[in-house]
Amino acid sequence: MPIWTQPITLAQLNAMSANTAVSHLGIEFTEIGDDFLRARVPVDQRTRQPYGLLHGGVSVVLAETMGSVGAACSSPEGHRAVGLDINANHLRSATSGWVTGTARPVHIGRTTQVWQIDMVNEAGELTCVSRITMAILAPR
Repeated sequence: MPIWTQPITLAQLNAMSANTAVSHLGIEFTEIGDDFLRARVPVDQRTRQPYGLLHGGVSVVLAETMGSVGAACSSPEGHRAVGLDINANHLRSATSGWVTGTARPVHIGRTTQVWQIDMVNEAGELTCVSRITMAILAPR
């Protein structure tokens, strides 16, 4: 059974990011499942650090984007989802291609949500794992 509290499409998710840091970095949502979101980021001149590796902060932007969107789309209508805490463990570098993240909820509560985001390179090797805690704010 889907966790989404409203109908969502890839076109809607990608349009939300127009003219933001997300679109500047080339992040795009690629799949919506019943209980997960998938998005990817290119490893290119916008996202590499001076050693030619995907910048760790870009992995965190991908994770925060996916966890925030997932929390917002699985919250009651009118509620807002805002980040409380995020962590990331960088496990393997990526120097080219795409890094793809899959975000799944660990906990969906009334006032908080926790999301796990696993990121892999094009070979399917785990590059980064991240966990984000979201506060769910009721309408005022």
